[in-house]
Amino acid sequence: MKILVCISKTPDTTAKIAFTDNNTKFDTNGVQWIINPYDEWYALVRAIELKEKDAATTIHLITVGSADAEPIIRKALALGGDEAIRVNAESHDSFYVASQIAEVAKQGGYDLVFTGKETIDYNGSSIGGMIAELLDIPYISLATKFELAGTLATITREIEGGEETCEVTLPVVVSSQKGMAEQRIPNMRGIMAARTKPLKVVEPAAADALTSVAGFGLPPAKAGVKLVPADNVEELVRLLHEEAKAI
Repeated sequence: MKILVCISKTPDTTAKIAFTDNNTKFDTNGVQWIINPYDEWYALVRAIELKEKDAATTIHLITVGSADAEPIIRKALALGGDEAIRVNAESHDSFYVASQIAEVAKQGGYDLVFTGKETIDYNGSSIGGMIAELLDIPYISLATKFELAGTLATITREIEGGEETCEVTLPVVVSSQKGMAEQRIPNMRGIMAARTKPLKVVEPAAADALTSVAGFGLPPAKAGVKLVPADNVEELVRLLHEEAKAI
């Protein structure tokens, strides 16, 4: 079985957020980059678990980005990927990114494509569905469990108010979230092996970007805390009613 795991580079959650060029670009100065947690902790680790059950399984990683994404995908290789592919393109448009991944997936003949449910910077949750549409294969989103028997996958996914269990025959695209697997960290052997694992760079396929960023904005600054004496209930009620609009 061949598995393709989509890997995205995202800012660390502790990164200071700022914008440049009249608030149209994210300021990357001083930003620490990490593997998108949904891609790493759930999609990639579940793929590794499947390989541990079937040694004939191969795991390929793919990212769409410039050369500065290579340390991120090398870390993913250290966790357990067999080889990696970097599409040499930089874009924040979901359709463009999905088109590049789908083109590689078509050529590779993968049985299973794993993505995280979303990236923690854009929270779009759109890549997986677009890849499936471009490949004309089924798509299961928000998966919390994934079991495989031959070519039949049984997938539990989160829905409004509960869970849903689906059965689908491979090939399939699955977006992964908490519950799919337990987080792992690379060991020294994996880190050393990752240095020599193949990382192929391919040029992007022809595809149009359908969206562009008009501008970014930070949420409004939080107002200061107002302390009300415990015996002044009337003032507390007034603030909750007139300012907080809570009552």
